[in-house]
Amino acid sequence: MNKEVQFIDWELIDYKEAWDRQESLFKEKVDLKFANRQLPDYAEKTLPTNHLIFCEHPHVYTLGKSGSIDNLLVNEQELNELSATYYQINRGGDITYHGPGQIVGYPILDLEQFFTDIHLYLRTLEEAIILTIAEYGIKGGRYEGYTGVWLDADDDAKARKICAMGVRCSRWITMHGFAFNVNADLSYFGHIVPCGIDDKQVTSMQQELGYTVDMEEVKSKLRYHIATLFNMQLTAV
Repeated sequence: MNKEVQFIDWELIDYKEAWDRQESLFKEKVDLKFANRQLPDYAEKTLPTNHLIFCEHPHVYTLGKSGSIDNLLVNEQELNELSATYYQINRGGDITYHGPGQIVGYPILDLEQFFTDIHLYLRTLEEAIILTIAEYGIKGGRYEGYTGVWLDADDDAKARKICAMGVRCSRWITMHGFAFNVNADLSYFGHIVPCGIDDKQVTSMQQELGYTVDMEEVKSKLRYHIATLFNMQLTAV
C-alpha cells in the first residue's frame, strides 16, 4: 500500500491548463497500472504516485458528461462580457462554476491504495468539507439523492449547496474532484442552473459568516481533514 500523497497548490490557474496537467498525471498513473498488470506475479511493481491538488480558476463554467447544455443560460457574447469561459469535460455531473475565492480540489489517487469504493470516496471528500466548515461554526450535511455538501439539508425550502463534486475514475485512478465556495462571487451561479438543480440556492462561507475568510487558513484545515480521513501521508511539493 502506498498512502504517500504529494500536495501541490497550483494557486490561480487557467482551467484548460489545469485540466491538461490533470490528464497528464491521470494517464501516467493509468498507464503504470496497466503495465504492472502485464508483469508476472513475482515481479516487483512500481505503485503510482498519488497527488492532492488545490487551485483556483478564473471565471469558468464546466459541463459534465451527464449534464445538459440547456443549463448554461448565457451565449458566447455574454460569456465574454462576464470574462468567463466554458468547457464540456469528462467528469460526472452537470454544469458548475469555478472562480476566484473557491478552493478547487483535484485528488488524483490510486484508490486501490486506499479503498475501492467510489461512493465511499465521494462521501469521504464530503466529510472533509463538513469537518472544515464546522470549525467556523457552519453545520454542513448531505442532501439525499445529491452529491456535495449542503446547509440546512433537512429543510427543502432552505437547503443550499456550499460544495459541488464531480469525478472521473478509471482503473481506480481518480481525477477532477470538488469546488468549495469560500469567498466565491455567487452572482456567477445566476448564469447557470447549478448542477442541473433549478430550485436550490448556492452559498459560500463568506455568505454564511458575513466576512471574507482567510483562504490559506481554510486550505490548511481542509488538507488536514482530507489527510486524516484517508489516512494519507501528505507531503508538500
